[in-house]
Amino acid sequence: MVVNDLTHIDSDGNARMVDVSTKADSRREACAGARVLMQPSTLDLIINGGHAKGDVFATARIAGIQAAKRCADLIPLCHPLPLSSVEIILDADRENSSVIIEARCVVTGKTGVEMEALTAASVAALTIYDMCKAVDRGMVIEHICVYEKRGGKSGDWQRDELGELNNED
Repeated sequence: MVVNDLTHIDSDGNARMVDVSTKADSRREACAGARVLMQPSTLDLIINGGHAKGDVFATARIAGIQAAKRCADLIPLCHPLPLSSVEIILDADRENSSVIIEARCVVTGKTGVEMEALTAASVAALTIYDMCKAVDRGMVIEHICVYEKRGGKSGDWQRDELGELNNED
């Protein structure tokens, strides 16, 4: 078998959890996001706080934080991490009739927090969908991706097209 750079696959092609025991602890950050497209009336309902199920943004924020904390329970090969911080930022984009979600996670540890940030953004988006599906079943969740990561052996990385993701029609 050809050896590749996939760290979660051993030389025989078997899935494995990466051994990080020899790595030094360092501060690591990751920011990921998503967008939920919806009808303008649905966005108005969220913004004006008239939703029968309650505060959509507050619920999505809590769900995203909880998701980051449970990432290792959801993604089979993720290491459980002692998160230092999880921040969920929700922005109502009236021009594009959408909610932009940004999840930022911080840890001091041996491995990065990209999966925690992605999980947080995804679950926050799913929560918005769940809370609003009774009034808008046509919502679309899109652009789930890592925006940037900082720290660790591989250093810092930032998505070049971040602006394009948040400003598409």
